[in-house]
Amino acid sequence: MKQVLYIFMTLLLFTACTDSVSDAKQEAACPRIYPDYIGVTIPVNIAPLNFNMADESVLRIDAVITDQHGNSLHSLGDESTDFDLDDWHSLLSQNPGDSLSVTVSAKMDDGWHTYRSFSIYVSADSIDYGLCYRLIEPGYEVWSKMGIYERDLSSFDERALIENTQFEGCVNCHSFNRGNPADMSLHIRGPHGATLLRHDDAPLTAYNTKTAQTLGLCVYPYWHPSGRYIAYSTNATSQLFHNAHANRIEVFDTASDLQVYDVEKNELLLSPLLKQDSVYETFPVFSADGHSLYFCAARALPEGSLQLDSIRYNLCRIDFDPQTGTFGNRVDTIVNAEAHHLSLSFPRPSYDGRFLCYTLSDFGQFSIWHHEADLFLLDLTTGESRPMVGANSDDTESFHNWSTNSRWLVLSSRRDDGLFTRPYFCHVDAKGTVTKAFMLPQRNPRRFYRERFLSFNVPDFVICPTRFDGAHASRIINDDQRTDFGVRN
Repeated sequence: MKQVLYIFMTLLLFTACTDSVSDAKQEAACPRIYPDYIGVTIPVNIAPLNFNMADESVLRIDAVITDQHGNSLHSLGDESTDFDLDDWHSLLSQNPGDSLSVTVSAKMDDGWHTYRSFSIYVSADSIDYGLCYRLIEPGYEVWSKMGIYERDLSSFDERALIENTQFEGCVNCHSFNRGNPADMSLHIRGPHGATLLRHDDAPLTAYNTKTAQTLGLCVYPYWHPSGRYIAYSTNATSQLFHNAHANRIEVFDTASDLQVYDVEKNELLLSPLLKQDSVYETFPVFSADGHSLYFCAARALPEGSLQLDSIRYNLCRIDFDPQTGTFGNRVDTIVNAEAHHLSLSFPRPSYDGRFLCYTLSDFGQFSIWHHEADLFLLDLTTGESRPMVGANSDDTESFHNWSTNSRWLVLSSRRDDGLFTRPYFCHVDAKGTVTKAFMLPQRNPRRFYRERFLSFNVPDFVICPTRFDGAHASRIINDDQRTDFGVRN
């Protein structure tokens, strides 16, 4: 009996291995694949772009990738392509600045179909080592398991830095200094609330960031390029469903201020221009040279008003002197989104000082719930803004961050299904040309994204493994011992 079973399994394996493309019907159109990688530009060091056929009735999928030098890469599978990791990287490393041709064949009930080939362009610009993000269920009122995770972008390896199963509460607002995990800020909410800080790879310290002179806890961190300062906002935030737009929840501020934390002196630096009761200030970021602080600002609603669709944020800027830790004496409006009946959020300057990417939506500042939200690129040399057509879609584009070489942008989008936030990448060259965005590669994309009912939240690049000890961090969180933030007199 065992011998018969062995022969049967061998025949099945042989049949599967020899089920190659034959007598294929030639199709004039490109294949419909998931994710859509047709015509994308990719980093020379990205993980394999495995894909499924969009038509789930397909029985087998065959893909051949060739370059202009005669080199090729082949994958044959039932559900998804599965390119060999080493062979994939070898092919990409031989073709920086060149294109690859992809020919896809699919086996259906009536036999094989071969589709028109399409191109993938390999940029010589590499992408950073990895990506850090929070995985969270996209709920309205409650949250369950969540954590901060690190993904190696050249492979499919992912590891948890810390999860809220290690303590009671919520973990969010992770931030690094230009992708360097030696400088790290991580916010914990709940009964063990704290901000964990690490500077110059020193041990983690848990801080209480609420002071008598500030509105609340420090959130939305952004590091100064020197590593000495961190810009924070403090926000009194609420959420509700409203009738301005059907079936939409709106997260909004009822008050918000800005401050800068001096890491070396343990002091918050305050300015009356950033603490105005008549203005909501939020999302602070330092310029590439560290001499300016960009932020979003909106006129505050009258007390008791809930006209949320009238809240519109502009992009503003104030001088900052890193030598003295002092602010300028005026606030300039850089992009007046309100004048166009739009609202601006999540400003992110490129690290080379050339561009600033931001999100535009109809109103408010929590654009992840706004299906009309799109990304725009501000040229800091000319002051002109334009939509990032290659990166945008018919659904939400929201949070985003730059790679350290300022050539790649990771962006949060709900274009996949309208519900879950996925990370996408696009290339931005020195002239501001934006390529078609592509989804974070997975070994079997459809199975991965369909079975993982979690949103990728606040993606940010890291230049190397974070070396974050989650067990040590959870002990600090559960200890409840905190160091208070000071305030400069």
